[in-house]
Amino acid sequence: MGDPSVALPGGADPAERTRVLRRAHTAFTQNGRVEAPVRAVIANSWRRCARARVSPECTPRVELAEAELRSYRAQHPLARVMPVFRDLVGAFAAHGAHLLAVCDARGSLLWVEGESATLRRAEGLGFVPGARWAETAMGTNAPGTAVAVGEPVQVFGAEHFSRRVHPWTCAAAPVRDPRTGRLLGAVDITGGDGLAHPHSLAFVQAVARAAEAQLALLDPVPPAAGDTLGALGRDEALLVGGGAGVRLGRRHSEIMALLAHHPAGLTGEELAIALYEDESVSPVTLRAEMSRLRGVLGGRAPLSRPYRTAAPLEADFTLVTRHLAAGAVSAALHHYAGPLLPGSTAPGIVRLRRRIEDQARAAVIARADAGLLTDWVCTPWGADDAAVWRALAAALPPEGRPAALARVRALDEELGAEPAAPVRPEPTPAPPPGAGPRRATYPQPARS
Repeated sequence: MGDPSVALPGGADPAERTRVLRRAHTAFTQNGRVEAPVRAVIANSWRRCARARVSPECTPRVELAEAELRSYRAQHPLARVMPVFRDLVGAFAAHGAHLLAVCDARGSLLWVEGESATLRRAEGLGFVPGARWAETAMGTNAPGTAVAVGEPVQVFGAEHFSRRVHPWTCAAAPVRDPRTGRLLGAVDITGGDGLAHPHSLAFVQAVARAAEAQLALLDPVPPAAGDTLGALGRDEALLVGGGAGVRLGRRHSEIMALLAHHPAGLTGEELAIALYEDESVSPVTLRAEMSRLRGVLGGRAPLSRPYRTAAPLEADFTLVTRHLAAGAVSAALHHYAGPLLPGSTAPGIVRLRRRIEDQARAAVIARADAGLLTDWVCTPWGADDAAVWRALAAALPPEGRPAALARVRALDEELGAEPAAPVRPEPTPAPPPGAGPRRATYPQPARS
């Protein structure tokens, strides 16, 4: 999430912070080396800019003329949540002389609104509707970098790759389709040093989540037309369809889970590799297993060449991953009934189980919400998770921490881990914009 826990580069003094970042920016553009205290999210962005040959003197290019822009905006999904953006950000932006900006998934600005004097300054910079502020065009900037990495980003002053944007600070968060997880664009707050605070990033993240919630209300997920598969927190999956449920054996549960995860289908060889630890298993073994599955499911059995489900199959774990991709962590946890087929040792299931659990766990820790963290540690799979207990201790008020810290110490002793550093609530970082295309010829970054 763009190193949200890292303190502002150069400390709290704005003048010193500006000097430190400008020195680091100059060093990078001259010799390709990243110097401290540049945050990882910014260093990685600078390296991408160098690979894309973006110039630190770049200027933006307006790609959408007025008539084309009007038509494009009217049809864009984010047009439906502009009232949400204006309600939540409008007063904040006007009071602080900031700007509200919304871009599409390519980093093209669709709306730029706010206090008139700040708007005039932004127009001189080229931060206007129709201009492309993608990272590959304008270098490191909050809206462009947020859509590039798919995560919230805050950019301070000289962290911007374009020197013309150094006087600005901005924060942006991606907005996704709540049904599919597809990136729609980003919402951004841009202004001066007043935005150089962790709260700015937290605020714009909350605005993005509110927009996604509104999109979900406007276009709710329709009832599943096909079968559903429940495979989380159980060793034998439950296949439900047509008002009836079928409890599957362990191997059949693995097969249906793998096919639900691969709706385009798997070849016999791919499915065998995912199912059997012993790679020398004969293809006849898999064919016999599929024959038995047809006997259990009849007309709902998987098709062959490639192996695939006979009809759309909605699995509980795919629903969880969609919610996580959209940033809807509470909804994801509501459907996360436990690890995927926990008793399975099939290689494909083991990999998928770890990936889903790691994504859910990381999202809970990153959200730093005491309620979500508590829900996680109160489950059988989360009760011994020291990292989540530690995050919970940091998220709780001081009077609520002793029990969580005692659990952290106990788990560390059980695991023989080094005692952790004292738990402190972690801050979150701050945001700015970016600037346009001209290709550079400075040195490539050194490998780190």
